[in-house]
Amino acid sequence: MPAIPSTPRGKTSSATPSATPTTTRVANTHVLQSSPHYTTTRRHSLYGTEDRVVIDPGSRIWKVGFSGEGKPRDVFYADSATSESLWRWSRASNPSAREEEDKLLEIHIERCMRSVFHQSLLTDPKSRKVILVEHPLLPLYIKEIFAKVLFGNLQVPSISFASSHLLSLLSVGRITGLVIDCGHLESTALPIFAARPMFPHLRTTPLAGTRFTSHLRALLLLFGNYIPPPSSLSAVNSASSSRATRVPQEILTDALVEDIKTRSCFVSTAPEMNREAMRPFSPALTSESDLPPSSDAAMSESEFSRASEAGESVDSSQQASSEFSIVSHPREEPGSGENHLQILANLFMRHSSATDIQLRVGPPVPQQTGTGRGTLIVPGWIRERAAEVLFSGGDVDESSVAEVILEALLKVPVDLRKTLVSSILVTGGTAMLPGFIPRLHAELLRAIAPPTSPPRQPTRSGKPLPPAYDRYAALRPLLPHIAILNNPSPQPSSSSRANANAGKAPAFSPSSMAWVGASLAGALKTGGVEVSREKWDEAFSSQNDDDDDMVVSAIQPEQKPRSILPDWTRTPLPVGASVAIKPSLVLPSPQTAVGA
Repeated sequence: MPAIPSTPRGKTSSATPSATPTTTRVANTHVLQSSPHYTTTRRHSLYGTEDRVVIDPGSRIWKVGFSGEGKPRDVFYADSATSESLWRWSRASNPSAREEEDKLLEIHIERCMRSVFHQSLLTDPKSRKVILVEHPLLPLYIKEIFAKVLFGNLQVPSISFASSHLLSLLSVGRITGLVIDCGHLESTALPIFAARPMFPHLRTTPLAGTRFTSHLRALLLLFGNYIPPPSSLSAVNSASSSRATRVPQEILTDALVEDIKTRSCFVSTAPEMNREAMRPFSPALTSESDLPPSSDAAMSESEFSRASEAGESVDSSQQASSEFSIVSHPREEPGSGENHLQILANLFMRHSSATDIQLRVGPPVPQQTGTGRGTLIVPGWIRERAAEVLFSGGDVDESSVAEVILEALLKVPVDLRKTLVSSILVTGGTAMLPGFIPRLHAELLRAIAPPTSPPRQPTRSGKPLPPAYDRYAALRPLLPHIAILNNPSPQPSSSSRANANAGKAPAFSPSSMAWVGASLAGALKTGGVEVSREKWDEAFSSQNDDDDDMVVSAIQPEQKPRSILPDWTRTPLPVGASVAIKPSLVLPSPQTAVGA
């Protein structure tokens, strides 16, 4: 067969129709040729490489796709019916209840995994290696459920467990930096140096998407307005303001609050607060004063949202009897919570320029006899200031997002702080709020800035005052070097290192950075710890044999065999670390007489 003459680009040959391609194809070259990185002869993809399946299983949202691609093939809720989290950090204390929870979790994970391979990706799981993006604090029993489902039910060849923070840093072309992941359950800061996560210096806070959602719900219940549908067609033309009431609790479903959070809320700059405003709140203050409460007040923003979580189960009759019953606090005096919240609302109203929005919502069951749908009015200051709960830390267990980063920096060695503080990366779904990253940068600068408190007077004559507690004094020299890699609006700094790093990361979505890094790692044939199915079957069979032959005695209790899955809490000790030796019981020798 004569060869078809090639033509320059942009021109067509007169002998060849324009609809016929002019390139030649070699049959079966991409199908029969094996990858140089693998010794198997398994069928490969169209591009001649074996694409791995990349799964980022969050507690609420999953992202799945193939390695080598720039974005996931599918993003879906793990529980499509209720949009709730598959797991939480707390487990049942009763062994039977815990076993029931684990069984239900395994059923949900198996359903999601089958949906990934058979609906989202349309691929055979037996011929695809899997890269599983794992959170550093993901419990080991959840990873064992993932491995059990993938190996036992779907028969995948192998699973590679990779840290989400390290993969996020890899997606922006770095191997050293400090990654803060603001997810749904918690926000976690992890320093990484030379592609090695420094797990002992990991810091976390529960101020994340869950707390922000509950705080937004509580603000809407307290300060939002609801206009019910007119009872008849003749009442349509009447003034809607006269029919405005407080928001019924049945209106704020999880889907509606999530829609308001993702579509309407944003993060603004911090309101200007003077030193008088930072005094602890007193019930004697009136609502006309412009004094915001401090973190030492009767109820901080984090306590307010936490109280709203506990009060979501309060029925509407109790809510109608007490105006602020959902935020009742045992430590505050009667009426102080109302004044506190009113002062908070007045402050944010004066420092907010956002407009109110109106949403058409379905009326509650008692009002479904009217015509049309109800109207939910979301105040503009709630849209702008609902995220303040993430930047105002509560007690020592609930640090703000900025404080978590600074606490992680205080734990790392001194010679690494300048490198890490100039390479901060913000990831996670909560970080996708507009204005979140610039506000985080401003909070870091404000936290490290020297305090401006007036000098204290000595209480005793002749005795000097002890030095004032300065929490971040050791980090103050790093103030000009603070830079966030994915800051959309970086500010110029006096440090050349900060100017070279700030805003230089690729424009990936913060929520998909971990998946993009896993896709890149799969394309480069690198990744985390890989566990093959043969190794899992061997360990599983040996464990079953040990369970059958094990005889539990009263002297030596039963010990659970160690899992083969990677667990950073069981990493080997560093070089030079002393090994803990269990002291042995010293018995007297038989030759020595008692009492001699």
